Amino acid sequence: MFSQFVNILSTLMIFLFITIVLLVTFLKFYTILVKNLSCKKYSKNINLTDDKNPYFTIGFFHPFCNSGGGGERVLWSAIKALQDSYPNCVCVVYTGDTNASSEDFIKKANERFKIELSAVRTQFVYLRLRFLVLDKYYPMFTLLGQSLGSVILGIEALLKFVPDVYFETTGYAFTYPIFHYLAKIKVCCYTHYPTISTDMLENIQRKISTYNNRRSISQSPFLTNLKLIYYKFFSKIYSICGRCSDCVMVNSSWTKGHINDLWTLAYRTKVVYPPCDVEKFFTVFNDEKHDKDFYISSVAQFRPEKNHQLQIKALHKFLLKLKNLETREEDVKKVKLMLIGSCRDKDDESRVENLKHLAKELKVDDHVEFKLNFSFENLLIHLSESAVGIHSMIDEHFGIGVVECMAAGTVILSHNSAGPKMDIVVPYKGEKTGFLAEDEDGYAECLLQIYQMSSTKRNQIREAAREHVKKFSQQKFEQNFVDAFNDLVYDRYIKNTKKCD
Repeated sequence: MFSQFVNILSTLMIFLFITIVLLVTFLKFYTILVKNLSCKKYSKNINLTDDKNPYFTIGFFHPFCNSGGGGERVLWSAIKALQDSYPNCVCVVYTGDTNASSEDFIKKANERFKIELSAVRTQFVYLRLRFLVLDKYYPMFTLLGQSLGSVILGIEALLKFVPDVYFETTGYAFTYPIFHYLAKIKVCCYTHYPTISTDMLENIQRKISTYNNRRSISQSPFLTNLKLIYYKFFSKIYSICGRCSDCVMVNSSWTKGHINDLWTLAYRTKVVYPPCDVEKFFTVFNDEKHDKDFYISSVAQFRPEKNHQLQIKALHKFLLKLKNLETREEDVKKVKLMLIGSCRDKDDESRVENLKHLAKELKVDDHVEFKLNFSFENLLIHLSESAVGIHSMIDEHFGIGVVECMAAGTVILSHNSAGPKMDIVVPYKGEKTGFLAEDEDGYAECLLQIYQMSSTKRNQIREAAREHVKKFSQQKFEQNFVDAFNDLVYDRYIKNTKKCD
């Protein structure tokens, strides 16, 4: 009986091996065919077929490119930077937004971010299998499920168009080997944050309950060990996939450190800070309005990792400190925490209701206001009237909201970790640019320090912060992005092409 089982198992293994070999062989030959066709795809429509200056294509893998968030700003800014630098460059975006036309994408990039793209040299390839990377289909083993789904989505992209350079901009590292081994082209990526990090592994080992490590798991030794094995297995595969990159750009020093730990590609990795629209936020600065009342503005989506509960608890302790100092009641009433953010779905709406309940429970509901789905114009108005900008996410990989608050002239108070700690809320020419804290007591103490400061001292911090955040501007991003592309890809691998002066 046992020998019969072994024979059946052996037969299945042989059959599986042959199937995989045949599938890989088919994909390889089909990719060669698609690659040859891709080389001629735009030659009839684009007048870039100079023998000395043949056009080259860069395929950007960005399945959700119509969202209008920070990731999309990076995408369109990168394309704009390359098109301005290389007149013979065609950028092709792999997208799952099948209901939008190329005109829609280009129009939205212009309206939302004021980025003008070439309609001729910005093309789109539509992916039908984007649903495979949605987390709702993977209630368990979500990271692995989404990553395997991205493999299938990457194969669909490969079978529809093979560019000269593959550029991944959303964190789907499992697609890198597909283009590296099957298409034999150069692979680049812009990584906003690692899919898995050493911090996540440490939190599991230390049995810390967080938004991605449920309490039921952290309190169970068996489930903790099981999850630790799963995460270590996943991080090993993630590392193998990441090492298929020829050029790695990351958005912060914190991200670079984790990516280097996982991928060990320090010699190919460069920090390119994401573009922030600091110019618009500079325009609302008004030192008199900032100090008229003591408004504390929080700008973040109502997601669990943003940790809005910490802000409300810190506010509660801060108000207690003011009352213990016998602060006048009319001055205490001027203290307001403005929670400004968008709700994506019913889960976010439920979180808002829980936050309102927490504020009521702590008896600070008169000092907390929720500004949901605010327009950009209203956001600017509120920041112009705010004394403090507050941000409480632990290990925020960069922190565009932190930069925006600093540019608008608020005194920033952020969590003492990751991007804010390492890149943003750092001294500028010896001057303080903001405050960092780690828990509700620390936040409350920092709020008290800012409250007791003179207007002159607050403005010194604001001015230093506003000068410092100029390094995160749109222009700086485009310059640094092209420099990194030149150093790591263009000068080495793209031949016979002319760079625009």
